[in-house]
Amino acid sequence: MTRIDGRAADQLRPVQIITDFVKFAEGSCLIRCGDTMVLCCASGEDKAPPHVPEGTGWVTAEYSMLPRANRERSKRDVSKLKLSPRSAEIQRLVGRSLRAAVDMAALGERTITVDCDVLQGDGGTRTASVTGGFVALALACRKLVAGGVLPESPIRHFVTGVSAGIVDETPMLDLQYSEDSRAQVDLNCVMNEAGEIIELQGTGEGRAFTPAEQQELVRLCAKGNMELLMVQKEALGG
Repeated sequence: MTRIDGRAADQLRPVQIITDFVKFAEGSCLIRCGDTMVLCCASGEDKAPPHVPEGTGWVTAEYSMLPRANRERSKRDVSKLKLSPRSAEIQRLVGRSLRAAVDMAALGERTITVDCDVLQGDGGTRTASVTGGFVALALACRKLVAGGVLPESPIRHFVTGVSAGIVDETPMLDLQYSEDSRAQVDLNCVMNEAGEIIELQGTGEGRAFTPAEQQELVRLCAKGNMELLMVQKEALGG
C-alpha cells in the first residue's frame, strides 16, 4: 500500500525539534512531526504538591489545542469552564510519561510543569507532546544544575512516544490524520532509551486485533522511538 505522503510503512514523518523556542520558560522547544506542531514549555516552582512524600518533587503536564489547530475551529477549554475529556486524558498520559524519566528525590521539593500546546494537529499530537515535552523538561533540569540549585540532573533516562496503526490491513508507523481517521487499529507507545515500555495504549477502532498484530505495532513503535531518541539527543547537544 502506498501512503499518501509516499512514506514507507515503517517510516517516521520528518521530525524537527527547535530548542529555546520561547524566552521566559526554564525549558522550551517546538516539535514538528510532519504537519503536527506542538509548543512545549517547562516551568519550575520551588514547592511540591502536598500529596508527594516529604523531600521529593513532582512533574506534571498540561495539554491543549489552539482553536485553529485543526481543520475547523474548536472552542477553547476555558470557554467550557473545564478541560475536554480528551485533553484531560492526554495530559495525564504526558504527565505519567515524563514522571517516569525523573528521580523525584533528586529533584527535591519542587514542581516542574510542562505545558504542551498544539499549534497544528495532523495526528500524533499526544506522542509529539511526550517527545517534545521531555526535551523541555531536560532543558529545565539542565538550568537548575547550571544555576547551582541541583548538584546534578534528576533525569534518569530519555522518554519518547510515537503511534502506529493498521490502515487497510497494513501496519504503519506514525499515522498522520488522513490515516489515523480511518485506522482499523490505533496504538500509542511511550518508551525509554533502553527500549522498555512506559505506556501502551491500543484500541481496536474498526475491528479487534490479535496479539501478533499488537507485537508488530510495538515493533514499529520501537523503531520509531529509537529514531526519535536520536533527534532528541541532537537537539539537546549529544
